[in-house]
Amino acid sequence: MGAFEKDLSKGSVGKQLWAFALPFIISNLIQSLYGVVDMIIVGRYSGAESMAGVNIGSQITLLVTNLVIGLCAGGTTLIAQYMGNGARKALKETIGTLLTTLIVLGIALTVVMVLFKNSLLQIVQTPTEAMGEAQEYLLITALGTLFIFGYNALSAIMRGMGDSKNPLLFVGIACVINIMLDYVLVAISGMAARGAAVATVVSQAVSMILCIFYLKRNDFIFDFSRSSFGFHRERLRMLLKVGIPTSVQNVIVGMSFLFLTTLVNMMGVKESAALGAVAKFNSFAILPALAMSASIAAMSGQNLGAGKPERAVQTMKLGTLIGFAMSAVIFAVAQLFPEFVLKIFNDDPAVIAAGKEYMSAFNFDYLLASVLFGLNGLFIGSGHTTFTLFNSVLSSVLIRVPMAYLGGIVLSWGMFGVGLAAPASSLVSVCMAFIFYKTGKWRKMVILKGDAMNG
Repeated sequence: MGAFEKDLSKGSVGKQLWAFALPFIISNLIQSLYGVVDMIIVGRYSGAESMAGVNIGSQITLLVTNLVIGLCAGGTTLIAQYMGNGARKALKETIGTLLTTLIVLGIALTVVMVLFKNSLLQIVQTPTEAMGEAQEYLLITALGTLFIFGYNALSAIMRGMGDSKNPLLFVGIACVINIMLDYVLVAISGMAARGAAVATVVSQAVSMILCIFYLKRNDFIFDFSRSSFGFHRERLRMLLKVGIPTSVQNVIVGMSFLFLTTLVNMMGVKESAALGAVAKFNSFAILPALAMSASIAAMSGQNLGAGKPERAVQTMKLGTLIGFAMSAVIFAVAQLFPEFVLKIFNDDPAVIAAGKEYMSAFNFDYLLASVLFGLNGLFIGSGHTTFTLFNSVLSSVLIRVPMAYLGGIVLSWGMFGVGLAAPASSLVSVCMAFIFYKTGKWRKMVILKGDAMNG
């Protein structure tokens, strides 16, 4: 077993889960600082218009990133199950297919975003005052798509093989670079949203390049040679089967939140800036639950591959409990001290007032989402991503979007009404996920059954 591989199907479930999850949690928290630092420095040195531009541009970028994160999640599941089953050839072919797919997809999406950036910004009702800043931010981050995709893919591959420590190292390096560049380009040079975008792309690029260099020098199973890239038909079929539902799910969820952004943009630039501040805090606050979900997926995937479903269940229950406990602390801080949270980003009284109104309803989503993510981790680890897609579409399209419009516009509840849509949709999703879990249908093998792994 190589230096980047760890068998998660043996030993204490609690110790294995915590040892795997803690570096992943820290890594995600550090990675979220990219966006948080961008928003803090832009808000402090460039004002509400630049904040709105960064928020809107990053929302569209996040929508694209969610597409690759879904495919990477599928890759993590395949790699984890192949690791647990000892299928070395399938493991290497899956890595090559995943990376090749993301290179092709990254180039295509870069072209689309560059050509249609103005249309995309008009669709989401970008305020006139923030249009220039949003255009610059979106253009630069679009040009860095391949770097964003590359880092996410390599991190997903290593997690599937049981390694969550090395991604922490590389994201830590990237975060330091990002903060330094943010200060130089935004605070000192006055580049506003453009400077924040450059800082994010450069830091991601450095992280990805260092990651590849390190893996090549340390006998990683994939050697990054030209001949190792390519599409292996069976691996591509399984990658798309497991990854596409998660990608579509992430995109639909992202689009539902983009719809919320569109509604708030119609209310004004102060409200848009407030939503941006809360969104950046949320990207930080939701990460413990997301990290636990991904940890559950990787660990349960290996255990299911090794024929140990009860260890997978034990992993899910313990991981959900840990995720809920951390999310409860975040909920308490956000609910009791919303003004303190908002002032980190901007001290404009109108921005703070709008943000407090939104947070008073939205904060409850932290508690519900932690339970949902725990259950989803088990389903993704077992390869049942079609159910998670169905559940997300149901809650996003039928609950979150209509609820936001009803509360924010029709009933004139403003930011409170828009914020209420998130916990309402999560509550429905939790109920549906619990029912699916109790049926036991998630135990049916999706990946290894009938998959000719050939060693």
